[in-house]
Amino acid sequence: MRLRSVGYLAASLMLGGTLSTGCAKMSEGKEDSAVARAEDAARRAETAASRAEAAAQRAEAASGKTERSFKRKMRK
Repeated sequence: MRLRSVGYLAASLMLGGTLSTGCAKMSEGKEDSAVARAEDAARRAETAASRAEAAAQRAEAASGKTERSFKRKMRK
């Protein structure tokens, strides 16, 4: 009787170890995909920021050009 219970105990421990390892791997996979998504979002945000900065520089240049043109017209 004890031999069977020891066998059941060993089998249950092996099953528990297998399940916990599988769950850890599954959790690790989810964490990796979350990290990848976060890095992707950071890259997209950086790209959007650089585009916005470029647009602001173009707007500033256009504003300066318009201001100079207006001053020339006012002199005449």
